[in-house]
Amino acid sequence: MDALTCIGCSLRLSAMNERNESQLLDLLAERAGIASEYYDIQGSRHVTSAETKRAILRAMDFTVDSHEGLSRELIRLDEASWSSACDSVAVVQQGDEAHWTFRLASEGAEEQKVRIAWELRDEAGTVVHQHEAGPGLSPQDIRYVGGSRHVRLAIPLPGTLAAGYYDLQAWAKDCRSPVEGSLRLIVAPPQCYLPEVFVRLRKVWGLAVQLYSLRSATNWGAGDFTDLRELVDWAGRDLGAALIGVNPLHALKNSRPHHLSPYAPNSRLYLNELYIDLERLPEFHSSADARRLRSSREFQTMLEGARKNDRVDYDAVASAKRTMLDLAYRQFLRENYTGNEPALQPTTARGWLLERFIRDEGEALERYAVFQALEEERRLVDPEATVWQSWPKQFQSPASPAVREFGRRHRKRVRFFQYVQWIAADQLKEVGSRAASAQMAVGLYRDLALGSDRSGAESWMFQEALALNADCGAPPDDFAPQGQNWGFPPFDPIRLKAMAYGPYIQLLRKNFGQGGALRMDHVMGLFRLFWVPRGMPPSAGAYVHYPSTDLLAILALESMRANTLVIGEDLGTVPDWVREELSRKRVLSYRVFYFERTPEGAMKSPAAYPNQSLAVVTTHDLPTLNGYWAGEDIYVRASLGIIATEDAKRQAFEERQRDKGRMLAALKMEGLLPEGFSEDPGSAPMMTEELCQAIHAYLGKSASSVVLANVDDLIGEVTQMNLPGTVDAYPNWSRKLSLTFGELRNHRCISHVADLMRTLRPCA
Repeated sequence: MDALTCIGCSLRLSAMNERNESQLLDLLAERAGIASEYYDIQGSRHVTSAETKRAILRAMDFTVDSHEGLSRELIRLDEASWSSACDSVAVVQQGDEAHWTFRLASEGAEEQKVRIAWELRDEAGTVVHQHEAGPGLSPQDIRYVGGSRHVRLAIPLPGTLAAGYYDLQAWAKDCRSPVEGSLRLIVAPPQCYLPEVFVRLRKVWGLAVQLYSLRSATNWGAGDFTDLRELVDWAGRDLGAALIGVNPLHALKNSRPHHLSPYAPNSRLYLNELYIDLERLPEFHSSADARRLRSSREFQTMLEGARKNDRVDYDAVASAKRTMLDLAYRQFLRENYTGNEPALQPTTARGWLLERFIRDEGEALERYAVFQALEEERRLVDPEATVWQSWPKQFQSPASPAVREFGRRHRKRVRFFQYVQWIAADQLKEVGSRAASAQMAVGLYRDLALGSDRSGAESWMFQEALALNADCGAPPDDFAPQGQNWGFPPFDPIRLKAMAYGPYIQLLRKNFGQGGALRMDHVMGLFRLFWVPRGMPPSAGAYVHYPSTDLLAILALESMRANTLVIGEDLGTVPDWVREELSRKRVLSYRVFYFERTPEGAMKSPAAYPNQSLAVVTTHDLPTLNGYWAGEDIYVRASLGIIATEDAKRQAFEERQRDKGRMLAALKMEGLLPEGFSEDPGSAPMMTEELCQAIHAYLGKSASSVVLANVDDLIGEVTQMNLPGTVDAYPNWSRKLSLTFGELRNHRCISHVADLMRTLRPCA
């Protein structure tokens, strides 16, 4: 039989005219998960163009420039699952009736005689189940591939398997030729983890802060893990906070202007060394070179300037910390190791602690550290080769022999980057321990960015799963009329599944492992993601669908294993069915006071907030409460040309006045409007502490399980942390708090809001 006649939808490719090619393109796009249309935030329909479909398919490594190429790709895609005995992965829910699939070539009723022997091994390699199915198996599907008849057999799984990861091996017996197959079986719990405090239907509150923005007498010009530890201790013990929310702590390059955003990191697997407190390292204090440099006039001048600066001087702080980490590491090797590379051997307990960390982290940390060492060397060899895509070919793949040899020859430098991550992980772990000792009901609440820098370590490590010729973004809306391009590559859903979701699992496991709660930035990415082909404007992008059932199941499994609460950032255009599915999985919705409106535009009442949600006044991408009230964001956007005309600026201020009136009316409805204020926004020309407290009391009364109060709002900061759509036109991710940590402890508004929250949501 001609293979062209066996495509799943009985596609006939008899003519080479444009119409037929268009049909092939549409079919291939559909099979690859590319949405044919979408509706924007205004409800307007947008049809995905043929040009966009071709560009996205090319980014997925399909050949789509001709009728013949499209035909071959459809055949290849259709036959791919039949080329092996088993799928790469099967994801099932614990306790459900489920099956797995085995495929083999068979003629006539031959499959009735076949027996399939199979076994399951758990993550420790222990055989937990053995079985033999058949004879008498009935085909679930029949397909002719390459002229041969193939059958698909469905074999039931035991319903008693514990949640976890399994390796399934299978062998076909009594058939013409031996057939073997294997797959990764993932058995997931039905829902994500929920802390006991929520099981008891209690409500909690916490503080949110950008870690780098903290000022203290001890940090080096950017908030560090010691500052975070002290904040957690104070907020938990003295304020009754159940959690502390922080920005993503992912590894960054910490250089202006393109490598400061915690939402476009170098790697989401590892931590930002900027947050390490050098003063807590024994080898830092025992290093004569480090002590000498630390006490020098030049260093002291730099340190004093960095602490006083109202913005984080990333270049200065990162350079100082890297220099001192180098000196501390050299001392660490002298004190704890013997021998030379590549045969370094630990001789002390502290040395063995690093070795155990390296062993436990495995290949992922090895590749990350090798990338860091390679990038460092390539900059010296060829300063023009600023991204890994421009390195010599032999270094562009992490699995290449040249990369392995480089790692072997530069073992001491590779170990340095492993040492840095060990220190960072240890200090962050101590923060978690402090949260537990302060009896915080949730603990540290971290943020997982949606993607990473296309030229960073993570993209180099995960390149086989990424569509490097596309960007993630968002379609045009009121906030970004031209659409958004976030500048980092998306996972290719087809390749990700073929890799048994390995990169996704690694990301979850690393970020779940060190916190009581995790916020998933742009959680819609588990369902669909807006792809912008490289070189095309965001308005030309399209949505690509993802295997959400599998991804949510894995999310639940990793959440339960780590005892970590999950919050899904579900702002923007999110279909109701998506929120319903997230709710069924016990993923908390993310609700922003500014946006929670009725269809008529009024503010939603506290009772209308969903119980399974986290409520905040604002976020890092939006104006602070003070800035919102003063219209500071409108002034800034107008000065940068984002608001293009005086008429648009006037309309923005008029709409802001209406919104302020709605907020005041909502406070009045709940009996929270401070004395001297009315529903007229003219009665509240400035944000006051009393009005700030009333708005937080409004959220405190809400049905939401969690309320977060931003430190920025409580102390009256005006400028927002990040202005989306800008890179160097606005000082994104740099502003520090105007008060030191010591001053925060005595701040009246923070104390009053804490008292309100303890009264409105006592979690004990």
